[in-house]
Amino acid sequence: MSVSRTLLALLESTPRHGYDLKRAHDDLFRADRPLAYGQVYATLARLLKNGLVTAEGTAAGEGPDRKLYAITDAGVSDIDAWLTSPEKPSEYLQNTLYTKVVLALLSDRNADQVLDAQRREHLTAMRQYTRRKESGDLADQLICDHALFHLEADLRWLDLTAARLAELREQVAR
Repeated sequence: MSVSRTLLALLESTPRHGYDLKRAHDDLFRADRPLAYGQVYATLARLLKNGLVTAEGTAAGEGPDRKLYAITDAGVSDIDAWLTSPEKPSEYLQNTLYTKVVLALLSDRNADQVLDAQRREHLTAMRQYTRRKESGDLADQLICDHALFHLEADLRWLDLTAARLAELREQVAR
């Protein structure tokens, strides 16, 4: 995820200070790893330098006055371009797990154990996402569904690979 573009898009509705941007980001995206304040302010400094935001005075808070940031026309254009361009699907063609299976076969190790250990790891993750989904709001449900669908696809690949392991062993031996 692009932190700079996310913060930039959060500024479209109203000027905000860094603290408010961090809180909005963490609330909206349920970040398992919330943004660090240093990352927020470093990102805002880059956006300011690149002309995508302006500093528009300060807002009084409980502590020192906070600088307000507002999106520029160039920032709006950047967000428009980013939101309308599709993301490339993740590349799975050079997968670490596939590499481990092939190397296990090459070294006469038990490739079934490699697949079984990965299957257990995937099932544990699926249980965690399912629990989180059941107790979460709509944002959590959608995020967890995305993760669960990817894990289900991985499990199908694990089963297919296990079924073809003898054939793969022969090819690797050649």
